[in-house]
Amino acid sequence: MTHPQLLEPGAELERVATGYSWTEGPAWIPARGVLRFSDIPGNQILEHDEADGTTTQLTGDAEFTNGRTLDPGGAIVECSHGRRAILVDRDAGRPRSGDDAAVYAPEVLVDRYGRARLNSPNDVVVKSDGTIWFTDPSYGIKRPIEGHAGEEEYGDRYVFRFDPSDGSLTPVVIDVEAPNGLAFSPDENVLYVADSSIDPPDRDHPDPERPGGHSIHAYDVLGGRHAKNGRALVEVSPGLPDGFRVDTDGNLWSSSLSGIQVFSPDGKKIGDIPVPEKVANLCFGGRDGRTLYICASTSIYRIRTTTTDAHTGRLMGG
Repeated sequence: MTHPQLLEPGAELERVATGYSWTEGPAWIPARGVLRFSDIPGNQILEHDEADGTTTQLTGDAEFTNGRTLDPGGAIVECSHGRRAILVDRDAGRPRSGDDAAVYAPEVLVDRYGRARLNSPNDVVVKSDGTIWFTDPSYGIKRPIEGHAGEEEYGDRYVFRFDPSDGSLTPVVIDVEAPNGLAFSPDENVLYVADSSIDPPDRDHPDPERPGGHSIHAYDVLGGRHAKNGRALVEVSPGLPDGFRVDTDGNLWSSSLSGIQVFSPDGKKIGDIPVPEKVANLCFGGRDGRTLYICASTSIYRIRTTTTDAHTGRLMGG
């Protein structure tokens, strides 16, 4: 049962778009009232307009873009499996019309750790100080439908902190086997990281010496930049945690095989929202930030809640 305070009275799950291969990377763009998301195997980025219910293709050459988020200036920061890079689309919030509607020309922010190329950045958050924190598992270089074949050039899979002010890239979490989704607590004193390694990047040749987990881990953020005291907070089952969000009360809204699972900041399960397809990711959006949009395999769903994303709330003045 879902805690009654999490959803609006009478809220029902609604499918708003369908017909895709594997939807991922949802981000709400408040300036235009649209949800941007990816169909990774389809190599396309799409936008769903909440006002008129239409879904249009932004690009059919997405280079297997995955997770994305909004930065404080309204730009979209995205993870590209194909480019093995973090990108920024500075025009994401600008109104478009006619031929201009098809313009999509993101810039590469970072694609290397020293001389080594990144693996395949998967999900990303922007801290209030402007630094960009992202996960770098190897799904995009180990699975043909999610990117291009490649090697783990720095030899592992990390969570990084990128500082655009000086161009520095620093590993902040190195002990999660397959870091996937990530989010900060409302006060940014805790960093949460999902481990999806129960589904290994290389399914055909899994390494028996490497563990397989499906938990969300928590780290204390010290000095605004160091992730310390890592611990497993919750084990998500059935399935695994992929993308997730944290609301203004600090609750974690996680993807899973069965739908959305909601956990309190101390790891107690307080909600279940069944979804008829496997869920990959989710985000809060809508004109008031209280609509939960869900990327579930072939479709996009939504349901009304009573809360907003901790990050989105700051951007919308909440």
